[in-house]
Amino acid sequence: MSALRLVSAAARRAPSTFALSKRGYAEVADKIKLSLVLPHQSIYTSTEVVQVNLSAASGDMGILANHVASVEALKAGVLEVIESGNISKKWFVSGGFATVHPNNKLTINAVAAAPLEDFSADAVRTNLAEALKVAAGNGSEEDKLEARIEADVYESLQYALGSK
Repeated sequence: MSALRLVSAAARRAPSTFALSKRGYAEVADKIKLSLVLPHQSIYTSTEVVQVNLSAASGDMGILANHVASVEALKAGVLEVIESGNISKKWFVSGGFATVHPNNKLTINAVAAAPLEDFSADAVRTNLAEALKVAAGNGSEEDKLEARIEADVYESLQYALGSK
């Protein structure tokens, strides 16, 4: 049996998840269960929150309860978690993936994340200047590429600190 027929047959037998993930509107009392996981720790574990705002590769987005199921690649930027009582916590995330599951669950797997208030604008500015210097310098192509990636992250962080 060809691979296409195998997949097609499996899809016909599997319960449809598309019927479960229809669009709706979040009610005031609705919450989304957030799990924010790093390789070395879990910051949130199925914690009920009101909203999560993140920087996806496809653009900035806000996720509320009843959000349509999706998978988004994260770019370096701010992840804002709005908890009950409109308490906002902001994290700088270097990248990863966000998965919106049916039944109001959001899983974010990030490479690295730190509270935004842990960063010094002066240190970011200094490190950005150094990374740009290396990227434009006479080093190896590998060193220049690594410095350009580092500069991109520092530029995102500098922007985030400006909107802190």
